[in-house]
Amino acid sequence: MTVERLAAHLGGLEAGLVREGLRALAAHYAGRGVHLVERGRRWHFETAPDLAHLLRREQEQVRRLSRAATEVLAIIAYHEPVSRAEIESIRGVQTSAGTLDVLMEAGWVKLAGRREVPGRPVIYATTPEFLDHFGLESRRDLPGIDELRAAGLLDPVDEAFEEAMQAFGGGGGEDAADADPAQDGNA
Repeated sequence: MTVERLAAHLGGLEAGLVREGLRALAAHYAGRGVHLVERGRRWHFETAPDLAHLLRREQEQVRRLSRAATEVLAIIAYHEPVSRAEIESIRGVQTSAGTLDVLMEAGWVKLAGRREVPGRPVIYATTPEFLDHFGLESRRDLPGIDELRAAGLLDPVDEAFEEAMQAFGGGGGEDAADADPAQDGNA
């Protein structure tokens, strides 16, 4: 629940007091089997990571996203809200409707409305479930280009091309939007 919703539920209590109480509760539960955490401006309890395997009754089937789905998810995360035409422009190839459907089915991407331009294209954005799945408090916590390079998540071919372009004076600078942050398949 959001702090505002909790404050309203508690009889209109001041949001600052509720936030302070939530932080105190989070500290109280920090060394226990459950943790009180904030993800996407919403507070909830979750099982401590070191005990999660003991409470899992059914084994999750790990499905790897296709490279196209991973690229589309990264583009949406770094550029949201973004239309399908903008995604295709950044990727340089056409994006199938199935790719976006897979991301929406996973609960990581949602329809965020329509852009106020001719044709009124649908725009897409990430969801609180996306933040929760990847352990992010907000989109500001997404890794930047230097962090991705340090973690070895950028394609060495792209890095070699960039270095070659710089050696020949072509620039070829790449920004975080062009990177593939989920290339390791953890998405």
